Amino acid sequence: MRLLTVPALLLFFSSGLALQIQCYQCEGMTHDCSTPEFIVNCTVNVQDMCQKEVLVKNDGIYYRKSCASSGACLIASSGYQQFCTGKLNSVCITCCNTPLCNGPRQKKRPQPSAAITLATQQLHVFSLYILLLLSSTLC
Repeated sequence: MRLLTVPALLLFFSSGLALQIQCYQCEGMTHDCSTPEFIVNCTVNVQDMCQKEVLVKNDGIYYRKSCASSGACLIASSGYQQFCTGKLNSVCITCCNTPLCNGPRQKKRPQPSAAITLATQQLHVFSLYILLLLSSTLC
């Protein structure tokens, strides 16, 4: 029984690498659709980015937001870069890879230092090491 528990725990901890991002999703809205009812869970390991399209038309500004794969989003955004003027008939497509990043602009926060990021990664490795030690003593 203990032998089955250790692989299950390892799978649980390692599955954190397969992240699921959340994005806002709406189609052809005339408001910024950045409210909780528009939040969706993107497809794990497929849709790893959020996409935001802003179209300026005669009758107003339209928003289209969705989950996207990084390749498709980056190709679309670079293809429309020349049309992103902010003027009439402008089309701007942006991509981002943090949860709900296709919502309203956030106030800039200071970036975490590399030391904090490294310490977090080391903590995960240390936790797995402790788990392996515990499992070897239990078996």
